[in-house]
Formats: sequence, structure tokens, C-alpha cells
Amino acid sequence: MKEERVILVNEKDEPIGTMEKIEAHEKALLHRAFSVFVFNDKGETMIQQRALHKYHSPGLWTNTCCSHQREGETNIQAGKRRLMEEMGFTTELQEVFSFIYKAPFDNGLTEHELDHVMIGKYTDAPEINPDEVADWKWMSLEDIKSDMQDHPENYTAWFRIIFEKFYAHISKTNVL
Repeated sequence: MKEERVILVNEKDEPIGTMEKIEAHEKALLHRAFSVFVFNDKGETMIQQRALHKYHSPGLWTNTCCSHQREGETNIQAGKRRLMEEMGFTTELQEVFSFIYKAPFDNGLTEHELDHVMIGKYTDAPEINPDEVADWKWMSLEDIKSDMQDHPENYTAWFRIIFEKFYAHISKTNVL
């Protein structure tokens, strides 16, 4: 398997090098990432349950997909690539905002990411990759917000952070 590398960046999203993914998470170094939220024509977002054998946050619910850009890849290209790899479809994406967050995990890894948040539209069922995804469902933003407040342990740490920022952005801009 090819070593997965992340793009290290400064706070202005300027690349300063690359590093093997696990090492960057062990050292909590700031790196480029993306999060995709896909909506259907009812305004519901597709969320996924991470595969049960993932090395961190297995079985937890999160946004449609997220990952790291590769060298030479735009944010949109990366989002489309990962949608296909995890969910078995692609769609047009639009970047809506970016922000920096830091989330430590019990296993010693830390997500320290400059996250580019993108949205897309899709109405069909995905063809999930079982190596990446255990399950999926459509939920309204209000239902996600409510369930996340009642059961935060069911959601990934980064999704709880990203969702709060995403919900505020969507409520302000009505971009959907």
C-alpha cells in the first residue's frame, strides 16, 4: 500500500512540506484537509458511519466524506476523489469556507487541520465502500444538531466541531 502523505501548511494555507499521515497526526502538525456535505433535494444531508475496523473513531457517524488533499490536487478534485472512493459517486462541489481546528484523540493522535468545507447535491443512494463506510443515512441539519446534543458520543470529534461551524455558516448565508 502506498504511503499516504498530507500537505503541511501554515495558518494562511501556504504549503510548507509534506509528511506521512500518521506522523503528522502523532505530532499534531497543521495540515490541509477537507470535509464534504452532500444534500438531497429535500435539504437533508448524507452522513456516514465509519467502518468498524478504522484505526480511529470506528463506528461513529460523520459528514458525507472527509480526507486530505494530495500534492497537486485542488480541494474540489480531492473532494470528488474521496466521494467516489468512500461513497461510490461523484457530484459537483462548491467550497463554502475554511477554518482551523484541533481535536486530540484517546489513541494519541491529534487532528490539527485547516479544513476546506464543501457542499454538493445528490439524490440517489450511494454505493458505499465497506472498507471505509459501515452505513449511511439522510438527515436534516436540525435532526443532526438535536441528536448530536443528545448523543455526542455517536459522532466523530471533528464532525462535532465542523458541524457547529457549518450550521452557523449555512444559517447565515442560506447557501443551500
